[in-house]
Amino acid sequence: MPRVLVVDDQADVRTIISIVLRIQHFEIVEAESAASALKLFEQANFGEASFDLAIVDIFLQGTNGSDLITTLRSRMPGLPVVAISGMTALDFLSETPELSDVVCLQKPFRPSDLMRAIEAARGSRAQPADAVAAAAR
Repeated sequence: MPRVLVVDDQADVRTIISIVLRIQHFEIVEAESAASALKLFEQANFGEASFDLAIVDIFLQGTNGSDLITTLRSRMPGLPVVAISGMTALDFLSETPELSDVVCLQKPFRPSDLMRAIEAARGSRAQPADAVAAAAR
């Protein structure tokens, strides 16, 4: 069962995402802040249950979500990420090389939009490894 870290400072958004993903057989861990997310991420990486995906709100209270994504990626480079925001378009993420493969999703979104974004994020992180494996053959 894929394990997902959901980071949003709005409890109702975390709840909706969690419900949609649990129905799709994902294991969910919720964080209300960047500090909480980093603590959970560190605990998971010390144990056996690391994360398969992160869904991160870009405008967390008191924190820039793109900084959190960068930190998570520095600790787990292959982590697929979906960035969400209700405030603005997320085009600026594609301008940052280390975040160019982050999949962006504008709030409000439908469950089907969320699932497509997750599949795109998981696929975009898998492609480079697949290409390397194919080249090695």
